[in-house]
Amino acid sequence: MKNLVVITCITFVAALAVQLAAAKDPDISKLPPAAKKEGLTFDKDIKPLIENSCLKCHGAEKPKSKYRVDSREAFIKGGESEEAAVVPGKSEKSPVVHYVADLVEDMEMPPTDKRDKYPKMTAEQIGILRAWIDQGAK
Repeated sequence: MKNLVVITCITFVAALAVQLAAAKDPDISKLPPAAKKEGLTFDKDIKPLIENSCLKCHGAEKPKSKYRVDSREAFIKGGESEEAAVVPGKSEKSPVVHYVADLVEDMEMPPTDKRDKYPKMTAEQIGILRAWIDQGAK
């Protein structure tokens, strides 16, 4: 009986480890390519993209997960996970890109059940976000 409990525990831990590894390493081959547009800025190019999809839940008043997107600095910094949402120069490593591209299960942004009110970013919009990050997130 003890062996069965130990085997069950080991199986559970192994399955959890696989899930955590998948969450840490999303399949970036599924990302839309970065846009070719140069000279992107937060205020001119990114803020308009996030106003419809993100700002209502991640604005100045009671931001979900303590993540604000109403300024460049806050957008890059991230929220309660204390992990930067944006890795300047590396869009493929930026969690915010993984979330808006639906690469992390249960972290899709906007949440799938809210997309009737808050639209998902298009592949083109994600490409612009990626280009901005790859250009240094200025």
